Amino acid sequence: MVRTIYCMKLQKEAEGLAQPPLPGELGKKIYEQISKEAWQQWINHQTMLINEYRLSMIEPKSRTFLLQELEKFLFGQGSEKPAGYVPKDSSSA
Repeated sequence: MVRTIYCMKLQKEAEGLAQPPLPGELGKKIYEQISKEAWQQWINHQTMLINEYRLSMIEPKSRTFLLQELEKFLFGQGSEKPAGYVPKDSSSA
């Protein structure tokens, strides 16, 4: 059975995640308030941040930065794209 929740990010009823994506309170909050679709948007945004800022997930600083951006992206005003970021045009590949 599909679990639906009211997604705080998308401001609509949507399919919920199957399980909390992170441990602890933040994971629980995401599970209860963020849809599968919004989580996928975060994963795409996170990948862009990691690539553009050349983050190393071994470094605590990088992990802390991503958690802050995650909270802004899902529950705040949104996470900024890096200065000068230009999405790759898939049609010119």
